[in-house]
Amino acid sequence: MTDSNDRTLSPRTQMVHGGVDRSQFGEVSEALFLTQGFVYPDAETAKARFTGEIPGYIYARYGNPTVGMFEKRMALLEGAEDGFACASGMAAVHAALICQLKAGDHLVASKALFGSCLYIVETLLPRFGVETTLVDGPNLDEWRAAIRPNTKAAFIESPSNPTLELIDVAAVAEIVHSVGARLVIDNVFATPLFQKPLELGADVVVYSTTKHVDGQGRCLGGIVLGSQEFIRGELEPYIKHAGAALSPFNAWVMLKGLETLHLRVEAQARAAAQVADAAAAHGAAVKVLYPGREDHPQHDLAKKQMSGFGTVVAIEVAGGEEGAFRFLNALEVVKISNNLGDAKSLVTHPSTTTHQRLSEEQRLELGIAPGLVRLSLGLEAPEDLVADVLRGLDAAAAG
Repeated sequence: MTDSNDRTLSPRTQMVHGGVDRSQFGEVSEALFLTQGFVYPDAETAKARFTGEIPGYIYARYGNPTVGMFEKRMALLEGAEDGFACASGMAAVHAALICQLKAGDHLVASKALFGSCLYIVETLLPRFGVETTLVDGPNLDEWRAAIRPNTKAAFIESPSNPTLELIDVAAVAEIVHSVGARLVIDNVFATPLFQKPLELGADVVVYSTTKHVDGQGRCLGGIVLGSQEFIRGELEPYIKHAGAALSPFNAWVMLKGLETLHLRVEAQARAAAQVADAAAAHGAAVKVLYPGREDHPQHDLAKKQMSGFGTVVAIEVAGGEEGAFRFLNALEVVKISNNLGDAKSLVTHPSTTTHQRLSEEQRLELGIAPGLVRLSLGLEAPEDLVADVLRGLDAAAAG
């Protein structure tokens, strides 16, 4: 028994009911199929499934009923034709790029990327003969200059990690499409609720579902979303044979997380806005970056392509690394951790954690100053979060 996959339903409803595939028992909660393999009624059926003549599951690395429900629900929420779940967010990024690139191809990416994404673009892909060019993401002239006839893909984060830099998705998509290339976007910071990259012209969307989708610090997961032709024709064969499939248990946890995603993210975004405004009024905050604030460099673009401004705030604390550490160590409610999108508010110091692999020159070029901290706001009372952040800023100012 299968629930309706009605794309006219609101996202909030789709997050509760979308993609459900009930067994003969008619269970309310999605079934968890903890199995690696599947039994065939006869040898002829086994042969037909392997050749694709008839549908059906073969092996958990290829697909699983619980994972399939998660993929369908995420595709509905994103407005994508199809999706394929991966073992982690980085597995999704890597698969989305490598499945469509070969030696001699060219990739253009924005400079403002998560450290592991930069590793894939700058170090890993060139090892296999893929040429890569990094550009200043908001600068459309740099995109136009970087595009070549052999450009096959482009990759961006918007908003970026950790400086919340925004890129004009529609404009970059138009440039990329002019040479027949695809635009791949990491939409984690915006979440599927606040930004719809496929509607803006992107071709492929990737998520670390470890973040807001799980949202409670339990499981790793990732997903790639796009056209059925791309997902099944290019991505699926790569993941099936490379092996970065999502665990059925983790998929079940993600399905449960999706049921409350709307409620959690809306509340977290409201808290982020309050914390950003309070921090900006404190003298120890050299700079506060939040797309919803008018002083954000791309605030107008945020209003144009986002319906909400996210759950993350970046604060440059006075006093450099020492000031940032005083800030971090004074916090009581907000916990020091490099995850984000969690029900618990978390904070990290990018230059010594997530982006420590980069040179100081690279970090400064990306706006990752020694005093920059990244705050992911959770579900605690906003007034407690504001008081905690102000406590941290007071400690930074005290020296």
